Amino acid sequence: MTRLFRQVSLRSKLVALMALLMTLGVVATVFTASFSLRVTMIDQMDTDLASNSSPMANLLYEVWTEGSDTNNAYRWANLGLTRFHSTLRNQDGEILAELPGIEGADKPVIDKHTVAEVEAVHDLAFTTEGTAPDSGGWRYRMIEMSNGNGYITIALPLSEVEDTVADAAGSMVTSGMLATLIMSLIAYGITTRAFRPLIRVERTAAAIAAGDLSRRVEEYPHDTEVGRLSRALNAMLAHIEHAFRSQAASERKMRRFVQDASHELRTPLVTIQGYSELYRHGGLAEREHLDSAMGRIEGEAKRMGQLVEDLLTLARLDEQRPLERVPVDLLHLGSDAVEDARVNAPDRRVRLVGLDGGIPVAAPTSGDESRLRQVVVNLMTNALRYTPDGTPIEVAVGTLPVIDGRSDAVLEVRDHGPGISEEDAARVFERFYRADSSRQRETGGTGLGLAIVAAIAAQHDGSIVLTETPGGGTTMSIRLPLEAMPDDDEAATARPQPDAPLE
Repeated sequence: MTRLFRQVSLRSKLVALMALLMTLGVVATVFTASFSLRVTMIDQMDTDLASNSSPMANLLYEVWTEGSDTNNAYRWANLGLTRFHSTLRNQDGEILAELPGIEGADKPVIDKHTVAEVEAVHDLAFTTEGTAPDSGGWRYRMIEMSNGNGYITIALPLSEVEDTVADAAGSMVTSGMLATLIMSLIAYGITTRAFRPLIRVERTAAAIAAGDLSRRVEEYPHDTEVGRLSRALNAMLAHIEHAFRSQAASERKMRRFVQDASHELRTPLVTIQGYSELYRHGGLAEREHLDSAMGRIEGEAKRMGQLVEDLLTLARLDEQRPLERVPVDLLHLGSDAVEDARVNAPDRRVRLVGLDGGIPVAAPTSGDESRLRQVVVNLMTNALRYTPDGTPIEVAVGTLPVIDGRSDAVLEVRDHGPGISEEDAARVFERFYRADSSRQRETGGTGLGLAIVAAIAAQHDGSIVLTETPGGGTTMSIRLPLEAMPDDDEAATARPQPDAPLE
């Protein structure tokens, strides 16, 4: 039964519920109205019995004393008393005279009472059964005679009351059920019209389930239930579509990433395999050739190891693990990078300057110092690797104001090399992207350095920006939220000062 009920449509359930409530209302109305009508008619009957008791008593007394004759019968009919059943009884309740009324064989069953008992219930009316099998019962009163020698009983049949109440109840039930049927049909039509928006929502949902994620539910007034539902569904669909697109884009990036990684790993593996086979076939008999081959194998192994290390770094960054933030001054990192570059590339002119070309200032922020140091090292390595020998490089450190009264800590690595084209500049932060594959392979690049820089910057709520250096070249700028150091005086004391540039 429960399973069948669940299969019924909501519209049918609502109409059926309304019809059931109306039916219950009709039943309650019929019951209440019938009860009230019956009580009212019995009250009227009791009043009728009381008002006609005196004429009936006189007539019964004359019938008893004079006997039943035509004149008394005429008076009985003329007074309109033929509808009453009445008896004259003595002090012990024995019947002395009787006028049976028009009911014929049906008579009220009234027990014998004494005059004293009648006096005690003088103002009360009673209900009793009749003698006929199909009797509807009687309503009667007992009134003592004025001379105290007896009493009379006067009764009216309840069949008229019961018939009237039954007819009224039947009429009310018929009209109520007819009204319920009509209202149910009207309600079905109204609910069908009211449910049209939900039907449209259902069709739209079916289309979306079939794969059309661009479909949207028709908007309705926001103050209605359907309007709120359509607005919520459209918002949900937008999120779902965005999620599917993001998933598709992520899958495309993943496939490309796997392809690029496979390609990058295959190149050194082929080199290593080639020299191994050459050695196995005796092609490296001379010591000089063997040393050269082993050098190439070692170089390719280092390159492959660096590629794997970069891939692991990116994988860890993609996991979005919480950072252990500590105060970090970009001025310290820039100073260290300049000192390292002067040692590793003594032929280069490397300087630490301010953002405006003057004296650098502290640029405090917070984050993972080792990760931020890796960013600076990658940017400096990129500048040294992909610019001609002797090209000057500046590391600029400072702060820049941004919107809402905030400021950023900024570190820039500026080179004065050939620069990067606009097409390549838009993609240099993509994984494995290479503007010049042959050159990068010669210089040992994996195509992941700038992707790692961008990922670390994003993890620190910052950004990496590529711009053109005035006069030619490329500027890589990392911007991080500016945060005051715990002890500004101590930081100022320990702050490194720019040295004279290495000529």
